Amino acid sequence: MKHPSPAVPARKVSPLTLAIVAASLPSFAAQAQENANTAATLPTVTITGSQATATSPVYGYVPTRSATGTKTDTPLLETPQAITVIPRDQFVDQGAQNVQDALNYAAGVRPNAYGVDNRADYVRVRGVEPVQYLDGLRQFFSYNNPRTEIYALERLELLRGPSSMLYGQGSTGGVLNLVSKRPQPEAQHEIGVILGNHNRKEIQADLTGPVTEDGQWLYRIIAVARESDTQVQYATDDRLLLAPSLTWQPSAATSLTFQGYFQKDKAGTTQSFLPWQGTVSDNPNGQIPTRRFVSEPGFDAYDTEQFSVGWLFEHQFNDRWTVRQNFRNTISKVDYKSLYPDSYWNPEAPYIDPEQTTLNRYFYVHKPRMRTLLVDQNLEGKLNWGQTEHTVLFGFDYSRYRETGQEVSGMGSPLNVYHPIYGNIPEYDLADTPKTVQQQMGFYAQDQMRYRNWIFLAGIRHDRAQTDIEGSDREVDNATTKRFGLLYAADNGLSPYISYSESFTPIGGTDFYSNRWKPMRGKQWELGLKYMPPNQDLQFTAAAYDLREKNRQAPDPSNPNNQIQAGKTRTRGVELELRGSVTKQIDVIANYIYTDIDPQLEPVPKHMASLWGKYRFAVANLSGFSAGAGVRYLGSFTDGNAPETPSVTLFDAMLAYDSGPWRYALNVNNIADKTYEVTCLKRGDCFYGQRRTVTLSAAYRF
Repeated sequence: MKHPSPAVPARKVSPLTLAIVAASLPSFAAQAQENANTAATLPTVTITGSQATATSPVYGYVPTRSATGTKTDTPLLETPQAITVIPRDQFVDQGAQNVQDALNYAAGVRPNAYGVDNRADYVRVRGVEPVQYLDGLRQFFSYNNPRTEIYALERLELLRGPSSMLYGQGSTGGVLNLVSKRPQPEAQHEIGVILGNHNRKEIQADLTGPVTEDGQWLYRIIAVARESDTQVQYATDDRLLLAPSLTWQPSAATSLTFQGYFQKDKAGTTQSFLPWQGTVSDNPNGQIPTRRFVSEPGFDAYDTEQFSVGWLFEHQFNDRWTVRQNFRNTISKVDYKSLYPDSYWNPEAPYIDPEQTTLNRYFYVHKPRMRTLLVDQNLEGKLNWGQTEHTVLFGFDYSRYRETGQEVSGMGSPLNVYHPIYGNIPEYDLADTPKTVQQQMGFYAQDQMRYRNWIFLAGIRHDRAQTDIEGSDREVDNATTKRFGLLYAADNGLSPYISYSESFTPIGGTDFYSNRWKPMRGKQWELGLKYMPPNQDLQFTAAAYDLREKNRQAPDPSNPNNQIQAGKTRTRGVELELRGSVTKQIDVIANYIYTDIDPQLEPVPKHMASLWGKYRFAVANLSGFSAGAGVRYLGSFTDGNAPETPSVTLFDAMLAYDSGPWRYALNVNNIADKTYEVTCLKRGDCFYGQRRTVTLSAAYRF
């Protein structure tokens, strides 16, 4: 006998979160106005192309410099490896709600690799999940983590291909380095509101400027409060964020920025792990709704909390030598509880009833507690030897990651995924997970040598990684990784190059069955071309690569909570990207990506392409209007014996008015509200992509 569904109350939008920030705004505004009055006596600061740095704001779509590819402030045209830099203007124009969305129009990226998922920003770069960094320090070490707030970021920088010579812990696919907003010398204040479908309500504040009249002290405060439902019923996406930072500049040669970050999320499971039949394949009952919630209301949760403190330090001894140190200490915790369908025991026929409506479910509870300490310090020198110019770098970095926690899993109650009846919350007893401590120490040296228009880059690094798992013997891995690159920087803005790079990635912890992970290793040859015409806001890049790796992690065909490690793989591909202003009124971003993986361990389309355009115009002599439109194409593909994941073409649009202190914008992504699958795995499950999202935003700057 089936029990009637318990009454699930409609979700009430609590005013508490918004009230906290709203109540603070008058004091923020008063302080901001005071700073603005003080700053009025200071000279206006305008960043031009020649003044741009590797971390400064980018106005428009074309950055010129980055530190992600070399750990030195280097022009992109002089870096012999593929890099895509996504400036804040781009993800504001495109209405990106998270880091994953901001990569929808990035070269080399397979965005939304597992569809709508509140747990992480899942993308693939050259067929592999990149390792995510924040301000040059690794951000995540384990599977469950808080998602980074995009409003707190200045830019995203994607270094494609193995990068262990610099970072030690970069995947073979590349490094995704998130660059934080930093205090600015000119007073700038912004308060914004966002409303959207799925009951999205968000308020934002970004306040920066000088604290003292002499400009030695600068501040920045970023705050976000959001209450929102999602595409999936009963799954929320609420957030509270506060990110203060303070810069001390006693002289032009010294800068010290203190950073704080607090983020608390209350979310639910949007990942449904639905079977082939009813998603990509036929079911007599039709297609399973994209809003279907397969867990249990009142039980399901993906709640995270993160707190970090750190600093960014730089001191220039003279015109030749500069020392830098980045440090961050992070404490985070996750409360993850969910039920998911058993689509795996028989992928061809997973339903347990003749009507093909009901699936068995597993439950999974995981409560990890993580602490991470990271430091990277280096010494940069600019030297001249004969007719050659050298930028040398000597560095040392250290990381320590500690994880404890509790977890349990087991068989839950069945669920009719077409007509669900909730109210069967599993009973369980948590068990402690083995404490895991992973430490890594690396020493690196690099030389960027220039002879006339020729640039040669060479680097070498040695790492020692140590993993201690409670109840097991200590595991120690040592590796030496290398990198070489040769580039010709022509005076007309054309830069052909060739490069070789390697990766070494120790993986902390164990799999679902308490087996230790082996380090991933990779190597790559890349041939590329970069072109930035002089005095034009335009950039074109092309890259062809051959990437080899071993011990890559891949989904376990028999357990969705586990991963396995594969043998050797080979990935070859071509990436084309164009971004910039084609006229004074029109900006464009265009990409084409070809990826061929052998064997096909990761489900990635062979062909992907995207095109985004923005047009600025006036209405009745009133300027400040802009309209944007984009199209994204993902080709079809298969994962082993799984049914083919069909190709899909999605359309996005934007309409904005920007005048004086105000900016209003309407963003619509997936305009046609297309239902589509982003991935169907051979183990038996499929994942829906994001349906139509609509946001209306207003921002006031003062």
